[in-house]
Amino acid sequence: MIPAFPHAQPVEGLIGGLMIGIAAAIMLLGLGRIAGVSGLVARATGLADSGAPRSIAAAFMIGLPLGALILSLLSGAVPARFPALSLLLIAGLIVGFGTRMGSGCTSGHGVCGVSRLSLRSVLATGLFMASGFITVAALRLAGGL
Repeated sequence: MIPAFPHAQPVEGLIGGLMIGIAAAIMLLGLGRIAGVSGLVARATGLADSGAPRSIAAAFMIGLPLGALILSLLSGAVPARFPALSLLLIAGLIVGFGTRMGSGCTSGHGVCGVSRLSLRSVLATGLFMASGFITVAALRLAGGL
């Protein structure tokens, strides 16, 4: 246990990170494609004409919630709090717009792009992180966290 983070699960985080890295490596080495979630969603839903084969993109998208469901059944539900649905929808649209504008999502740039030493991905990931830090700081100052 980490004193400052009593609920931290570093071993589980390490295992999850390794699994994400392995999945990204399989996509890159096996198919020559980046395992960015936004690109796979666009391909699976027919919004994009290029990318991984549509069946692979669909399997990847089905596997994300299915994996979470299986884990929650095996280990018990994790308590979670979510903001109002309207706020989630607005945030999702903003993230979707940013994803298209930035030519990829946080998973694509952060996991796949940085590991390939892509300058665009390193800069994008730095901006994602800085935006997150600023948002948390602003919310804490406003009393929201």
